[in-house]
Amino acid sequence: MIQAAYIHIPFCEHICHYCDFNKVFLKGQPVDEYLDSLEKEMKLTIEKYGEQKLSTIFVGGGTPTSLSAQQLERLCGIINTELQHHPGLEYTFEANPGDLTEDKLKALYEGGVNRLSFGVQSFNNELLQRIGRTHKAEDVFSSIEAAKKIGFNNISVDLIYSLPGQTLEDFQDTLKTAFTLDIQHYSGYSLIIEPKTIFYNLMRKGKLPTPGEDVEASMYEVLMEEMTSHGFQQYEISNFAKPGFESKHNLTYWNNEQYFGFGAGSHGYVAGNRYSNYGPLKKYMQPLEQGEFPILQEHKVPIIEQMEEELFLGLRKNKGVNLLLFAEKYNENLLQLFDKEIKGLISRELIEIQSEYLTLTEKGRFLGNEVFQSFIGVLE
Repeated sequence: MIQAAYIHIPFCEHICHYCDFNKVFLKGQPVDEYLDSLEKEMKLTIEKYGEQKLSTIFVGGGTPTSLSAQQLERLCGIINTELQHHPGLEYTFEANPGDLTEDKLKALYEGGVNRLSFGVQSFNNELLQRIGRTHKAEDVFSSIEAAKKIGFNNISVDLIYSLPGQTLEDFQDTLKTAFTLDIQHYSGYSLIIEPKTIFYNLMRKGKLPTPGEDVEASMYEVLMEEMTSHGFQQYEISNFAKPGFESKHNLTYWNNEQYFGFGAGSHGYVAGNRYSNYGPLKKYMQPLEQGEFPILQEHKVPIIEQMEEELFLGLRKNKGVNLLLFAEKYNENLLQLFDKEIKGLISRELIEIQSEYLTLTEKGRFLGNEVFQSFIGVLE
């Protein structure tokens, strides 16, 4: 049973210096035709796999809120018509501060959206400009206040640390400001410099002064401490929530569960297959005009790979990997299967066994990628 769907809106009014997601400038793009294509893809998918009762829908980008109020209303209408869901659906839209006019907020709220995720990144206006963001700190307050006034009571904010020129003190100030928002969820990510981004090109030229690994580790430590002291429970390496407001959608990924991916460049995981759609708009839209799926590539995930994924995704969660559930899903004893690797990581105090869970230690959270890598290719 598939309980989640991700929907990609690739349009942006500006391109951030660190972003490597599939996106295009909004101006002059066939937005309405793209919505037609999304509708066709959803119809084809449901015809193939049957009606699925979804527990979570996530609309990301790009910038979904760069669409007009009328287009947002239509998009919500398509989603609500084509995708069945449980009454307790978590329905999230990504949003940029400053983008959400009252009519857009109303279109989303009346369309059934009940969770907003704002890309804030920092409350330092100079730093925001340096990373290519067009909003200012004051836009965050006005956008979130407007969202609350409309009726939204499940709001998340993304923050990024280890930004070029950012100090530990500056990040502490950003956190202090963030906690005045009275919201339910925060995500805090360290900057990853990806190829084909403005930052990558600057780094290659030696023109990107990042804080360095030691300062980055200190920022992460401060992030965890401050979140805990303000009543936010860390439930995943980068995510913190008030009790009951954990992101159901992201937990789908970390629990290694199946999900639909709709839209240009989106990824999905259905019936043991991981697939990705064409990214360029024309290449995505053309097959759908012929009644065909816009899939660029598909990969049948072997059982060994599924077990590896279960580990490196599940260990991201604070709870960790459930040993009993692993045995039930794969008919294998996890501790025996990775005996050498687990003993080695336990001896280095990077993981531990708590009741029926294998979890990262606090030390292990700082070296998560190293831990995850330990389980790759072991069973081949």
